[in-house]
Amino acid sequence: MKLSVVILNYNVRYFLELCLKSVQAAIANIDAEIIVVDNKSSDGSCEMVKQLFPNIILIENKENFGFSKGNNIGVAKAKGDYLCILNPDTVVGETTFETLLEFAEKQQNLGIIGCKLIDGKGVFLQESKRNIPTPMVSIKKMLGFSNTYYAKHIEPNEIGKADIFVGAFMVLKREVYNNVGGFDEDYFMYGEDIDLSYKILKANYINYYNGSTTIIHFKGESTLKDKTYAKRFFGAMQIFYNKHFKSNIVFDMLVWFGIKFSIFLSKEASVRLDKVYQHAILSYGAHASLNTQFPFEVDLVQDFTNIKPNTQVIFDANTLSHSEIIDYLDHSDKNKGLTFKILPNGADFIIGSNSSKSRGEVIKLL
Repeated sequence: MKLSVVILNYNVRYFLELCLKSVQAAIANIDAEIIVVDNKSSDGSCEMVKQLFPNIILIENKENFGFSKGNNIGVAKAKGDYLCILNPDTVVGETTFETLLEFAEKQQNLGIIGCKLIDGKGVFLQESKRNIPTPMVSIKKMLGFSNTYYAKHIEPNEIGKADIFVGAFMVLKREVYNNVGGFDEDYFMYGEDIDLSYKILKANYINYYNGSTTIIHFKGESTLKDKTYAKRFFGAMQIFYNKHFKSNIVFDMLVWFGIKFSIFLSKEASVRLDKVYQHAILSYGAHASLNTQFPFEVDLVQDFTNIKPNTQVIFDANTLSHSEIIDYLDHSDKNKGLTFKILPNGADFIIGSNSSKSRGEVIKLL
């Protein structure tokens, strides 16, 4: 088998459904399997997978084991030569895996491949590619100086060597994953992707960023920015430094200060959502009748470029490919105040997110 896609889920049932539909389309021409590991969700996620995706391998954990252990459980069942570690709040394009596997086959001593990530408004996510977060680099990042934290030597659409990738999307050989011991289970949530990327680099593999393919990572579903997040994230970073860097009292003091300072700053105001004046369904004909099912007035459009400012655009995945939706998002005019939702194929809901810092929205159709 060529590829195993491992998706760790926790209480994001509707995002998971959209993700799985995009992954199924993306592996149509690949000898691949999908493994969903559920960390004891209470929102009907497992029932949905059983009903809608009976051919997918579902592992139902009896407790929430966290990110590292949950993914390790999934990988232990995997049969693919390659793995994709994938978050459930993502959407991949139909050619995403084919593009990256073709690239992978041409590399020597391959470690991790990452790709371009955008959020639910089409904004590029800088964590798509990062440098090694040494204590000094991380302290600078915490204080607002991020030039050395992100891998800015590679443009978002380019291909090049990078050090660290986000656990929302990683492609690597299963053999490499196992050779370095997979995700370190000392991390419950956050930091484990940095640790894995760094372990792979230290084992003399080469990590690559490939910006020729793009996926959506709604992000707010798995990375809520609150005090709990700050404590977990910077606590995880302390584990990382203790494991991989020599003890240095100056660095230890700086990291401690950075953790405390960042927790203080994490008391954010609520995220303002853009005011939506109208709704437009971007659809290519077949599902034009869907406008009668929406709980608000909508216009049917087929030309994305003429959509007026401050419109909520609903992408109809019954007539648009996931790659087309991603491309529209990626190239949308960020100054028009547009917001976006996706109508998954065969679904009775629309879903999306206006901010990577807060939870997205699910709207059930009539």
